[in-house]
Amino acid sequence: MRKSVRIGVLAAVIGVSGTAAVYVATQDQQGITAISASAAPSGAAVTGGYTYERLENPPRTVVRDAAGAQLASFTDGARTAMLTGRSRTFTEPKFTKVSITSTAWIRLAPQTWHAGAEKEKWFTDWLPKAIGDTDPDVLAIALQYTDGAADQTAKKLRIAGDANFGPDSAEGRLEKSDFYDYLGVGWDFPGGVHEAAEPARARSLDCSGFVRMVYGYRSGYPLLGTNTKGPGLPRRAWALSELGPGAEVIHDEKKQATDYSTLQPGDLLFFNLEPQLGTQVSHTGIYLGIDSDGHHRVLSSRKVANGPTFGDAGGVSLIDGSGTYAKAFRAAKRL
Repeated sequence: MRKSVRIGVLAAVIGVSGTAAVYVATQDQQGITAISASAAPSGAAVTGGYTYERLENPPRTVVRDAAGAQLASFTDGARTAMLTGRSRTFTEPKFTKVSITSTAWIRLAPQTWHAGAEKEKWFTDWLPKAIGDTDPDVLAIALQYTDGAADQTAKKLRIAGDANFGPDSAEGRLEKSDFYDYLGVGWDFPGGVHEAAEPARARSLDCSGFVRMVYGYRSGYPLLGTNTKGPGLPRRAWALSELGPGAEVIHDEKKQATDYSTLQPGDLLFFNLEPQLGTQVSHTGIYLGIDSDGHHRVLSSRKVANGPTFGDAGGVSLIDGSGTYAKAFRAAKRL
């Protein structure tokens, strides 16, 4: 395991600081509130006390309160909801001097979004609870595997804590350490596919294994045991990009992507780190947002940092600029 360097997650808006906890927002049970407000857009529909505005690129529905403050955003074809909540600041001092401060809280809605879904019962039941929820969201869960993160257990399984990348593989960058390897238990997937955990890969997550741990095992998105199209997350990074579910927010043009305007925190990012082997994606991570230097930063599990990081060991974790990951950045999806 890596040396223990604590990841601080601070609820800055409510003045929480100086704590050693990886995730502290749950210690204050006040309801989540919007951070900024603007006038309600003209022509927006009002249902159930909320205002709903349709936007494009990508097609989505923005939910506002009576004062015009944005409460949430739902993208067509995706379950990911971006809720506005307390500001949090993420740091990783061992690997970078920058921080990321954001009011975005990312959660999975019970169903895939489509235009008009605000009128459906599942949504009217779910939204008020989600807006007031202070349990760890997708971003907070993802940070529970970074350097120095404390162990967490459930049903006698270690479900979180500082993760390794995994031992070297003779197959090169082929993903080998999945969520069930980290847990140390075998797993039965749909279609009769069974995978046994490899003891040598205990507490390890490769890049796509990390995504499957965060979005699948921890957040409840269905998981596949194959690299095929289906109602769940496939195993490999290339399969997540080409065959996986979700809404495409940056299309893979087989060249460096440089327009980041459609991204939101929680999006899956895809990279071709081995262009000499072809145009296929070979790495994936989770978009965290814009850092304190004004750059777009990704959280992914990497060999050099020996696990999940948004730091700069072995290349800065930026998708803009001229670094390794920026030049390799190809596409993005919203689950």
